[in-house]
Amino acid sequence: METISIGLLGLGTVGSGVVKIIENHQDKIMHQVGCPVKVKKILVKNINKERDVEVKDILLTVEANDILDDPEIDVVIEVMGGIEDTRNILLKALKNKKQVVTANKDLMAVHGAALLQAASQNNCDLFYEASVAGGIPILRGLVDGLASDRIIKMMGIVNGTTNFILTKMSHQQRPYSDVLLEAQKLGFAESDPTSDVEGLDAARKMTILATLGFSMNIGLEDVKVEGITNVTDEDIQYGKQLGYTMKLIGIAQRQEEKVEVSVQPTFIVDSHPLASVNNEYNAVYVYGEAVGETMFYGPGAGSLPTATAVVSDLVNVLKNMRLGVNGKGAIAPQFKKKLKDPDERFSKYFLRLQVEDEVGVFAEITSIFSQHGVSFEKILQLPVKEKGLAEIVLVTHHASLLNYENILLELRDLRSVRTVKSSYRVEGGTK
Repeated sequence: METISIGLLGLGTVGSGVVKIIENHQDKIMHQVGCPVKVKKILVKNINKERDVEVKDILLTVEANDILDDPEIDVVIEVMGGIEDTRNILLKALKNKKQVVTANKDLMAVHGAALLQAASQNNCDLFYEASVAGGIPILRGLVDGLASDRIIKMMGIVNGTTNFILTKMSHQQRPYSDVLLEAQKLGFAESDPTSDVEGLDAARKMTILATLGFSMNIGLEDVKVEGITNVTDEDIQYGKQLGYTMKLIGIAQRQEEKVEVSVQPTFIVDSHPLASVNNEYNAVYVYGEAVGETMFYGPGAGSLPTATAVVSDLVNVLKNMRLGVNGKGAIAPQFKKKLKDPDERFSKYFLRLQVEDEVGVFAEITSIFSQHGVSFEKILQLPVKEKGLAEIVLVTHHASLLNYENILLELRDLRSVRTVKSSYRVEGGTK
């Protein structure tokens, strides 16, 4: 049986996991694909660096072309990150007729359509399961498991860093800055956590999910993004009183031919399965017209979970090689991109106001909501320490984004409203 050779781009956390799984699970891989698999060459930045996995020095290189131009290397696995330089490397790999597996969400969110087109033109596979939710097989679930269904909504926790932070804030009543520091010490957050806490990482993943789930070329610029840096312990505790749990939620939903995609801090009703997804775990809730509701849950990051998704993609590539069908499974998007306008995006909203503690103030506020046709589902009115002020917490019934944003503008101009303290989307429960 001819050995299939792999070129590995990157030997960090995920790359080390890939090497370990290929070595330790060789019997199972051989049983699946019918031949041995070996890593022939690995691209690294520093050959002398200490690593979590033992590899022979002869396998290491600092030149990408040692992999790209090697005719004996059949598959390139990319786990080094980066966007522009990495795109050029993978385009060359595809041009050289090498199959590609990547875990690079940033790359696929920005250049996925072009790379998939290049793969199709060169009769190559390009698989990227690990780019969205680590070890959770969500992409394969959408493409294969739910291939016959029409997906109408995907809602998920797709960033472990923010979920860890919000879990600790909720369960331990600690401030954001304190929990972020702990997450950095534990390795759940980078020294520069911007991509995670500002929602950019989750937005890239939702771009990939929406593109696949809706068969429509969704771009990162189409995603409405808001991070968690302004979420306070007070917000979370008020939400608890009303029966909600705070999560950073990515939502992609379709109504007829139009879609919307967003990432933002969201109050989830406590009875919803996503409310119990804690710490660094990820979960994606999928609504299909035929199947109904399904949920994919598991570790969203980490060396071996993510590497498991990468090597699973590798096994699929190798099966296709044995069958001679590489590059035949790619399907161009079925639908032209159509995004919902603000008056077509409906949700419930949580709103926290600090107002003058005077007769008639609540009537003024309710009048503004009434003028825009928005009613209330829940109301809390609480005293505050500062004399002469009160705090009002409202949860609306479903309202259009356009109406809600107009309400916020009018409330900020109202003399009796001292400040709009916070505003969040609300998901779950009845309409």
